[in-house]
Amino acid sequence: MAKKEAAPAEEKKADDAAVATAEAPVAAAAAEPQAQQTLIVDDSNVAAGYANFCRVSSTPEELILDLGLNPNPYATGEVKVPVTQRIIMNHFTAKRLLSALSMALQRHEQAFGVLETDVRRRVRRQPTA
Repeated sequence: MAKKEAAPAEEKKADDAAVATAEAPVAAAAAEPQAQQTLIVDDSNVAAGYANFCRVSSTPEELILDLGLNPNPYATGEVKVPVTQRIIMNHFTAKRLLSALSMALQRHEQAFGVLETDVRRRVRRQPTA
């Protein structure tokens, strides 16, 4: 087994500070009861967009969600899809988003039926005469 080399003093100080910062809220939260938080969402300046394409990638710290409009989702071969929005979030927020989307889709499918995600199965070919 190879020995792990000691980190330079500067990196060690940064790591120690990050650990101390991360542990402090946990210790404080354990000592005090959690206060109820009320969020007020201000969507007066929101920019709405539409996407029929999504790409997900991640780093160890963040999840990256790229959204765009595929001009021809039924095309074959190479199709250029411009990414128009990029959402970057931590993995905790991504997990909460996953849960919220899952619940919303379950409600939709209960009301309107199962959503087929394979485009080729959704497209009905017209009978030839």
